[in-house]
Amino acid sequence: MNKRLLKRHKRQVARAKEHVKLSEPDLRTPEQIKAARDASRATQGPGQGPSAQGSATSFRNRAVTGTGSAAKTGSE
Repeated sequence: MNKRLLKRHKRQVARAKEHVKLSEPDLRTPEQIKAARDASRATQGPGQGPSAQGSATSFRNRAVTGTGSAAKTGSE
């Protein structure tokens, strides 16, 4: 049984060596890297950034008061 496991391990190692991916070096200049970082920072998702919290609360307040007052005015 030990021989069988050893053979299996050797086959697995040989197959793994065939599928090794080598990473490629980053050939960009420092200026290009900095520009890419700045561009990725500019596209922040929801909930990130300084103005996201204030805009969400003001949006909620406007939606609630606007809908409620419009419904009351329309029914009278």
